[in-house]
Formats: sequence, structure tokens, C-alpha cells
Amino acid sequence: MRGINRINKMLEVPKEAYTNEPKITITGFNELVIENYKGILEYEDYHIKLSTYIGCININGFNLKLDKMTEDCLKIIGKIESLDIERQVD
Repeated sequence: MRGINRINKMLEVPKEAYTNEPKITITGFNELVIENYKGILEYEDYHIKLSTYIGCININGFNLKLDKMTEDCLKIIGKIESLDIERQVD
């Protein structure tokens, strides 16, 4: 695995492309994209809780909606107030 990581770094491959670590992209206060999630644990228009390979991600706000969703990526829109991460203890 160490050799693969070295090759990926030399080729400048983003870490989230070859690991299961989530990548979170926030655009202003109205759009959030999360890559490498496992599942949706809670879904309300004011709170969304996602499971990832390293813990849970909580998104709080108003009028939250799942705009687009694939097997490993989802886009949330609405008025995002806060985001917190619960780290998984090994």
C-alpha cells in the first residue's frame, strides 16, 4: 500500500480518490457537496446526518434538501447554518 500511496502523490491524485476519506465542499451558505459518504442516517428539512468511513457528519439549517445523489456523492441545498463532524473512535 505504501508504494501505491507514493505513486498517487507523485501523480498528484487527490487523496479522496484513492481512500475512503470524505471530501466536503461548501459553496456559500446554500450548497454542500459530500463525496465518499456511506449512508444517510437522519433526514429532516432542518437536520441531515450522514455516515462516512471516518465518522458522522451533521448538517443543520433550514429547508435542507438532497438535490443530487449518487452512490458515493451527494449535494445538499438550503440555508446551511452549521456543520459538525463526529469522529469515529477506533
